[in-house]
Amino acid sequence: MAIIVNLDVMLAKRKMRSLELATKIGITPANLSILKSGKAKAIRFSTLEAICKELECQPADLLEYVPNK
Repeated sequence: MAIIVNLDVMLAKRKMRSLELATKIGITPANLSILKSGKAKAIRFSTLEAICKELECQPADLLEYVPNK
């Protein structure tokens, strides 16, 4: 996939666990895991906004475009 999700990197930088973030933003740990693994097909802007707010980051810190070769 051309879009890489760097959520695990931001969680590590902020020293926060996935369960803690899921609880704070109001989604299930399973849904956060799907997003974190890069298996999600889409993300709601409201979810992206909540993640950015909690991790004090920008969307570009979480999502990266890498062209397919």
